[in-house]
Amino acid sequence: MLKKLLLPLFILLPLMATAANDNAASVKVKAVKVGAHAYYVEGLPGAASAANQGYMSNAGFVITPLGVVVFDSLGSPPLGEALIAQIRKLTSLPIKRVIVSHYHADHVYGLQAFKAIGAEIWAHEGGKEYFASDELERRLAQRREELFPWVDETTKVLPPDRWLSGDEDFELGGVQFAVRFVGPAHSPEDLALFIPQDNMLFAGDLVFKGRVPYVGAADSKSWLASLDKLLAFHAKVMVPGHGGVSHNAKKDLTLTRDYLLYLRKTMGQAVADLTPFDEAYAKTSWKQFEKLPAFNEANRANAYNTYILMEKESLK
Repeated sequence: MLKKLLLPLFILLPLMATAANDNAASVKVKAVKVGAHAYYVEGLPGAASAANQGYMSNAGFVITPLGVVVFDSLGSPPLGEALIAQIRKLTSLPIKRVIVSHYHADHVYGLQAFKAIGAEIWAHEGGKEYFASDELERRLAQRREELFPWVDETTKVLPPDRWLSGDEDFELGGVQFAVRFVGPAHSPEDLALFIPQDNMLFAGDLVFKGRVPYVGAADSKSWLASLDKLLAFHAKVMVPGHGGVSHNAKKDLTLTRDYLLYLRKTMGQAVADLTPFDEAYAKTSWKQFEKLPAFNEANRANAYNTYILMEKESLK
């Protein structure tokens, strides 16, 4: 009788395991070494979609003799698990800490995977604004619809274990870490992470390489000033928030800088001329940027938000 009862369990367990892994990320997440201690994974071009399973941003990690520090967690819990799997291919040391560059969906929805293994989360206190806004639930609802089953009803946006009020230096296993507040720019809470021994910088979304930046409600004027903060590190290697690793920060900041300057120039002139946005957008030449990944998804919203920003600036 016992045998008859147990037999169905042996049949059911593999099926249950398969069902539990139905939402595992199938996109290829691969760690690339960019320093003596540092690695990064590079998201796919374009905006978040079912085709790329939300894998369109970068993340990185630093392995020390006493543990691992991670920078950002990717755009879904399964992607966070895929990032952990990449780390585990290189070390069995504990993953101690995750530094959040900023609270945008493509960088933080993977935090659940890291929290589940006991990692501590750090973010800048400017992110409290996001948790107090309607944007958090609105974006989560959108991602649950567009990125199901990788983002679903079990996906949560986790606050950090520690809010930072500014810059923070720490050491782990003899490796120095310099967490720097470089915002408000792309977001109110932008953080960068510099590893002096590797002379490398995780820049977050202050830098988009090879694709149209997502501007959203960013303060583009402050963002332009923040690019100079990044150059002041004189990093030999820079990992942007989107796009390939950079070995020439000054050159690879050009696209982001030129795009922001062009938005401000064209939309600022439209505001000065009292030209309605729709008319201004239609009259503006986007030839310089229209063939770049994410142009169709991001450019009009970027231009509109910049138009509103330039109106506000004109009233000051």
